[in-house]
Amino acid sequence: MKTYSAKPKEVGRKWYVIDANGCVLGRLASLVAVRLSGKHKPIYTPHIDTGDHIIVINAAKVALTGAKWDQKMYYRHSGYVGGLKSMTAKQLLHKRPEDLVTCAVRGMLPKNRLGRKMLTKLKIYAGPDHPHVAQRPQPLRPQV
Repeated sequence: MKTYSAKPKEVGRKWYVIDANGCVLGRLASLVAVRLSGKHKPIYTPHIDTGDHIIVINAAKVALTGAKWDQKMYYRHSGYVGGLKSMTAKQLLHKRPEDLVTCAVRGMLPKNRLGRKMLTKLKIYAGPDHPHVAQRPQPLRPQV
């Protein structure tokens, strides 16, 4: 048997839309990360981006279990001395709900150039509308 290695020109990408209404954040992020990296396809090759485009709608209605709304912290640093900023998951949801899903998915992708390229195929919207109707995305049902 020969080992198959996908070529970048041979990869066919599809568009999927996921409704995050009521979905648990970690379970949603793991589904999105698998689809972005292409691990659900038989032509998966670790050094080639074989993933699909994912649109996440209703990101403002995502769910967290337990007391994570008040205990889970998100940090960022300005680069200056004493520039560490922190906010809880509830504060981040009210300020930038798209970043809540982005941070969860980014942590599940590879930490290299390929992972950053995969993240560009992720489109997240806080509400139910998205501008990608022309791509005819297929609905993808996450398991709640």
